[in-house]
Amino acid sequence: MLKTNKNDGQRALFFSLRDSLSQAHPLYILSEKINWDVFDQAFGCLYCPDNGAPAKPIRLMVGLLILKHLRNLSDESVVEQWSENIYYQYLCGEEMFCPKQPCAASELVHFRHRIGESGCELILQESIRINGKDGNEGDIHADTTVQEKNITYPTDAKLHRKIISKCQGIAKKESLILRQSYTQTLKKLGVDQRFRNHPKNKQKAVKADRRVKTIAGRLVRELGRKLPPDSLSLLRLALFEQVLSQKRTDKNKIYSLHEPEVQCISKGKEHKKYEFGNKVSILYTQNTGVIVGAMGFRNPYDGHTLEPVLQQYERLLGKQAKTLTADRGYRGVARVNETIIQTPKPFSSKLSKYKQQKLRKTFKRRAAIEPTIGHLKADHRLSRNFYKGIIGDNINVMLAAAAYNFKRMINIWKVFFALFLNLLLDMIYGRKERVEKLLWAF
Repeated sequence: MLKTNKNDGQRALFFSLRDSLSQAHPLYILSEKINWDVFDQAFGCLYCPDNGAPAKPIRLMVGLLILKHLRNLSDESVVEQWSENIYYQYLCGEEMFCPKQPCAASELVHFRHRIGESGCELILQESIRINGKDGNEGDIHADTTVQEKNITYPTDAKLHRKIISKCQGIAKKESLILRQSYTQTLKKLGVDQRFRNHPKNKQKAVKADRRVKTIAGRLVRELGRKLPPDSLSLLRLALFEQVLSQKRTDKNKIYSLHEPEVQCISKGKEHKKYEFGNKVSILYTQNTGVIVGAMGFRNPYDGHTLEPVLQQYERLLGKQAKTLTADRGYRGVARVNETIIQTPKPFSSKLSKYKQQKLRKTFKRRAAIEPTIGHLKADHRLSRNFYKGIIGDNINVMLAAAAYNFKRMINIWKVFFALFLNLLLDMIYGRKERVEKLLWAF
């Protein structure tokens, strides 16, 4: 249930955040530029009107999500820092300083599940609107990258040991007595599995791996016999059986027990041959550098990601893109609806020199999306996804893209106020030449 709005206009006679904070601070400007009513109207219907405990304000929860990806923080950290930072509080709609935490960190998880992918897409749409005309460019670039999942590097030995521990947990939960616990046996096998790269220990480690797999299969079969037919744990046993039966050359392999949707993706990187997560498609304006599309996929061919992400572009901006420039990984697709797909290839003799030169510049300009992807990974939590499931993959991508767009405008405002301050000082001290240069910069 949503809280009723209260009149807090006279909570303090001589102090309020609006009057005391610096109006040149980027977060202050951002709080004034965002249209918070859009989120109230879109998410208000997701709450029960008259039942349940009063919920936290929608602006507070949306602001915390923005701050989390804008400053690369965890749920726990953003909630903790909110109580220490008055600009965070003003962005989230507070009028007075609040010394306590706004909510529990787990409430951010519930709010993300409540708004879903459509809600995060609305936040991305608002970040594009904040950028004004820069986000309305018709010529865009596209590229794909890998969003790694928060899992350990998968090996058969790790998976088999996890199956054993999960089976022991299921037996304890269901109050079942196993024929053997294998505790001491697994300790000895763990010693044999160490230092497998040494030539003298290789055969011993391989033999220990086979033994651990045998023990995992025994426990899975024993639980399958002893569990009741209506037990939900049988679904987990089916997953364990699939892991035990898969081979190296199989397709659709399982690399994690708690994230079975994870894909093994190879992008040809020398320092990282394989990445475990999902593929991400990014759309980026050609000249202004605004992210106008971000979607998560499993591991399709790059050309098959174009139609869904262009449909998202049309939903966000209300129009179709004129041209889309991509790398050679997209070759084979020439047009999607009204959008022309341009990929590097030998020029036809029918093209004029002017058009050839223009296309060369466009293909060179496409490389500007690579540092953008680097910033998304390093600064806005795209490098490792901590959200669960396929929905978590898609939510993390869109929130990271929205944070990048907000950060872009924050950097522009910083430069603008720095130029304005220098211009003011030069006018005061009579530096005419510098004043003329700064006026040209404006």
